[in-house]
Amino acid sequence: MEEKINKYINDITNISNSNELDAESIKEQYLGKKGILSQLLSEFKSLTNEQKKKNGKLLNEFKILVNDKLKNSGVTKKTNKKKSLNIDFSLPSTFEKTGSIHPLSIIKHKIIQIFENVGFEISSGPEIEDDWHNFSALNMPQNHPARDMQDTFFININPDTLLRTHTSSVQIRYMESNDPPMRIISPGRVYRNEDISARANCFFHQIEGLYIDENVSFADLKKIIVYFLQKLFGEKVKTRFRPSFFPFTEPSAEVDIYWGLNNESDYRITKGTGWLEIMGCGMIDPNVLDNVNIDSKKYSGYAFGLGIERIAMLLFQIDDLRLFFENDIRFLRQFRSLNLS
Repeated sequence: MEEKINKYINDITNISNSNELDAESIKEQYLGKKGILSQLLSEFKSLTNEQKKKNGKLLNEFKILVNDKLKNSGVTKKTNKKKSLNIDFSLPSTFEKTGSIHPLSIIKHKIIQIFENVGFEISSGPEIEDDWHNFSALNMPQNHPARDMQDTFFININPDTLLRTHTSSVQIRYMESNDPPMRIISPGRVYRNEDISARANCFFHQIEGLYIDENVSFADLKKIIVYFLQKLFGEKVKTRFRPSFFPFTEPSAEVDIYWGLNNESDYRITKGTGWLEIMGCGMIDPNVLDNVNIDSKKYSGYAFGLGIERIAMLLFQIDDLRLFFENDIRFLRQFRSLNLS
């Protein structure tokens, strides 16, 4: 290999560039992807360490000679000068426009960040669930009327297999494999067999929370909900709790915020009341704790759940939920200036 490199060094030393074609030809012959230097480097890899030490210097010398030959070419300099005169530095730049974070991701991150700041951990689970984790363990046995509240997508592989209708199933899985105290939130996508419209879709995103410990009360639940809503909507937000029913919590409540009646859109969103339902919550039913082998006489806890789309529609003043899923670049570009901080 040493003789071969010396031969190429002698050849490049004796070459004289007479025109631009010669310069380009030399560059392609010696430095191209399939050129002489590339071939020599391929052979170099198979040499022994001692041979590499000896031939490496020669290879480097050869490469420097080729670059110097091209650099010192008067024709090459003139060519570069001619090309530089064709550049108009006054033209506007053509930088690629950056993308944007999806509005649902922005809101999800904000909600997670609020709860993480007060000690909640994130827990996730499968979107394809079984009947036990999605219904029965949540105090909804077979033929329970509460099942009619959720139109479910069942999977034909198994009559007990379905697409989860809420992320409460994640809470059941977490309670089965962990001991109190526990404080988690469960963000994720859920599915319900509903007609697609400006206010509903067959899939959407939820974040549900769970806190279990000794002597947990409804006052603890109210405190964390008010804290969350003030962080999300501002310190001056007005809230109210209304009695409601959920099979896995008792007592249960729905939480409203006062949205106001400042314009026609507010009247439409709040149905003329000024109040808007934002989430459901309640104290965990003792039957649910017993189903996951947690002592309901020793421990108590609360749970809550909210839809990310509903929050995003309010904060961004979006009146059609379908816009979140159409991937219209004109819609998504509006959120380019926002970030996850």
